Order: sequence, then structure tokens, then C-alpha cells
Amino acid sequence: MKKILALVGLIGVTAACGAPAATTKAPDVAKLTLVDQTPKAKGALEKATWLLGEEPGTLDLDSDGGTPNRTIMANVCERLMQTQPDMTIKPWLAEKAEQPDPKTLVFTVRKGVTFHDGSPLTADDVVWSLQRHAGEGMNESDEFEDVDAVTKVGDDQVKVTFKKANALFIQAMAGDAGIVLNKKVVDGLGKDYGTPGHPDACSGPYRLAEWKSGTEITIDRFDGYWNKDVKPLTKAVTFRWADDGAMVNSLTTGAADGAYLAETGPAVALAKNPAVNVAYGPTTRVFVLLPTDRGVLKDAKIRRALSLAVDRSGIAKSGFAGLARPWKVPVGAGAWSYEKQSFQSAYDQLQGAPAAPDLEAAKKLVQEAGAPQTPIVVASDGDQARSVIANAVVDAATKIGLKAEIKTIPGSEFGTFYTDKDKRAQVDLVPDDWYITKNDPIGFYDNGLSGSSNNWVGFSSPEYDALVAKALETTDAAARARQVIELQQRFTSDMVWISLVEVPSTVVLGGKVTGPRPPP
Repeated sequence: MKKILALVGLIGVTAACGAPAATTKAPDVAKLTLVDQTPKAKGALEKATWLLGEEPGTLDLDSDGGTPNRTIMANVCERLMQTQPDMTIKPWLAEKAEQPDPKTLVFTVRKGVTFHDGSPLTADDVVWSLQRHAGEGMNESDEFEDVDAVTKVGDDQVKVTFKKANALFIQAMAGDAGIVLNKKVVDGLGKDYGTPGHPDACSGPYRLAEWKSGTEITIDRFDGYWNKDVKPLTKAVTFRWADDGAMVNSLTTGAADGAYLAETGPAVALAKNPAVNVAYGPTTRVFVLLPTDRGVLKDAKIRRALSLAVDRSGIAKSGFAGLARPWKVPVGAGAWSYEKQSFQSAYDQLQGAPAAPDLEAAKKLVQEAGAPQTPIVVASDGDQARSVIANAVVDAATKIGLKAEIKTIPGSEFGTFYTDKDKRAQVDLVPDDWYITKNDPIGFYDNGLSGSSNNWVGFSSPEYDALVAKALETTDAAARARQVIELQQRFTSDMVWISLVEVPSTVVLGGKVTGPRPPP
């Protein structure tokens, strides 16, 4: 299943007048400057308006963890662990997280934490919350597949025992799977929890103030917040929703103070506007080509040849107006939350996915593969980025002695490639963007497992499968990094997917606000 982009970097709007701009220049395709944080706020703000792509259907993140829902509730609800601007994690509602053995994790619940109704947060709330997240059909239930039990083992301690070691669970506790809810409030509201007109059940620096269905949602600074070292400078934040055109207009005119942008069109338009400040941050989002097994792309040599021949710099410039950079692997650098130098060094040494085409090397591979003449069919739905990518593939194929053509698929049907084998049987390549919700690359590489639902080309390697399993159970960061780097090498060597460009996260701020960091 394709992951939803998680803007869970806690927008935490700490706003101020007179803050310096992050940038007002159009992005440079050659080198984008990525930042962990926008400039520090200089003063307080009474209220701010933040734009979303659409209205949430619910604020119960167990029912729906979509981007708009998370953007709001990241300021209201807190987790056992907390993601930092550099993508590392630290204990939060858990004072400590200890692992006495690979199959046991013990959280010490922080004392003095209170929910918004004034009641204390307890170990019982933690146990109940994790069990709720793990329930069948809940949005985060997949994070608990390796969990055997969650139990209270003391007044302030919660033990999680695993069927097998799980290196990613502690990171999941910094996401929605680690949210601690007020059991009393959620039980009391029943099915009404998360709907308009009802309170939240959380402990964060903001609390849900009002939800005017169809119009706006407002959160207020909670002055009774348990952590006295943290005081958001913005008193109230109102969330409204708009399409791309209305979003650009509202940010330009000052009708809105900020937004996270998933699409590059509005970001590029706003980057040139001196009325707003645009900042770019690390991301896991990469545009890729997903090959199928219907034709000539079953041959890894042809996949490697296409990778060598495609013009990544040209795609970044034409398809994303410079708001992208050529990229060699299928997951962005935002996933490098540990052993960063090791991942960067391994990335720099990778071959086979150059920024500029290497046509001679590509032609040689085509000849070794017998120069097949069956046309390569590339899917496109008319979207700007996908159209540019599809045309770049046709151009690359032609230059190295292959044939290729574009098949237009209605946008409403494009997502069915992930679920419909008959639909995939019509094409050889599907251009799409992909992102993971973990700040660890191992969260991606299970897509290359034998029989994976996203391994359309039929790549199969017992060694690869065993290494994925081993890495998922390796809790030592340095050892896991070495294993992931080997997986990365194997995946890219066979071009199970062909990586193209990395697209950074983007935050746009009006002239009077600063402080939020770009979303991960």
C-alpha cells in the first residue's frame, strides 16, 4: 500500500513580526538549500491562519491519519517519543525508553503530565492507547504486527513485548502509533470522538477550540500545558482549506499566514513572490518509475539502460521548475535519521542513476540484452510531472535504440495500478511519487521482497529477503545501517524501481510569521 505523506513534524506555529525571509528566489535545480528550521520567532502573535488542502473528515487519527488531520492534531496530541528537526527522536511523554533485550521495550511514563481536562496522564492511559492503535482496522495497526503484549508493570512503567525484535517500533512511537489519549474522554464520547462539536482527548500545547463544519477548525494555546518550558507564541491558529489557486492567492494577499505544500506548482509560483517566505526541508519523497513484468523490462539490463539514459536534471527542471534534484535511490534523505554520514557516503558511491545521461553505457547494455524492439509503454495521466517523465523516458529509449510510447490513463484510474494486475498488464512503466512515514530507509526496502504487492517486475532474491528480515530485527543502529546500505545496493543494482528526482518538503509563510519547520 502506498504510504500517505506524513506532515507530522508538529507545525507548532511559533510566529513573530519582522522575521527574516527563508528565501524569495526561485529554486536552483543544481543545488537546493534544505533547512531543518525556519528562522526563530521574535515575538508573539494573537492569531494565525493555516491552509490545508481539504477539510478533515475526522480528528480521530486512529480512524483517518490523512495529511490535513495530522497537520492539525500534531499540535494538540503528544506521543511517547518526539521527532526532532534533524529527524532524530527523543523521549517525550515517556521519560525513558529502555530495551533490556531485543524483544522487550520498557517506557517510563513522565510524571506531572496532564490532559486538557486536567486529569493526570497515567500508565493505564498509555496501555489503553497503544492497544487502541493496535486494534483491527485502526490506521496505525500495522505498526503493532510484531507486538505480543502491552502491559503495565508499575505505577509509571509500560512494557511492550514482541514476537520478534522490531527495530522500527521505537520510531513508530514518535508517530501516530505513539499518541497517548485520555481513555475517559474517548470512552465517554464513543463514536462522537473526533467529530465537530466535541473536545480532544490529548495533552499538547494546543487544544481543540472549535470546528465549524465546512468552514474552519481553530485550536487555542493551552495555558495549562504541563511543560512550562514550552509556550507557543501564537495564541490561536485557525485552519482553513483551499485548492492550489486559492491557496496561492490567500498566501500572497495575506489572507492566510502559512501552508505546507505537496505540489510543486504553487511552491514555485510563491517562491518568486516577495510577499511570502518559502523554505525547503529534507524529505523521503522521490519520483520513481515502477516497472512491470509484461515486456522487455523483465530484463534488468534494459532497466539499467533506461536508468543510465534518462535525463534526471532535465526532468527536475521541466517537470518541477527546479523544485527537485536528481536522485539515485527510491527514498529521500529525510529518512537518514541515524548514521547519516554512512548513508551519504554510500549514496555518493552509487552508480547507475546519473544526473545527466550516459548514453554510451546505456547503448552497450541494450546490445547485450539483444536490442529488443517491443515498444515500452509508459503510463501518464496528463499531470505535469508525469507527462514530463513519460516524455523523458520515450526520448531516452529512442536515443539508445529502444522503442517507447505513452499510454494516457485517466487520473481517476491511475491509483488502480497498485491494486489491479490487469491494469498493470497494459503498461511497462508507471511514473509516480513515493514517500515513507518512517525516518529510516528500512521502512522502504520491503517493497523489493519476493512477492511484495509493489514488486511488479517480479524481482526475487532469497538473499535480499533474508537481509530485509534481519535488518528489521536489528536494533543496533550502526549494524542496521550497514544492512540497509547493502539492501540499497542490491535494489538499485537491479533497478527494481528506477529512481528519478527527490522533491523537498515545502513550507510557505506570510511576511509576519516564522518558526515552523518544513514537514518531514
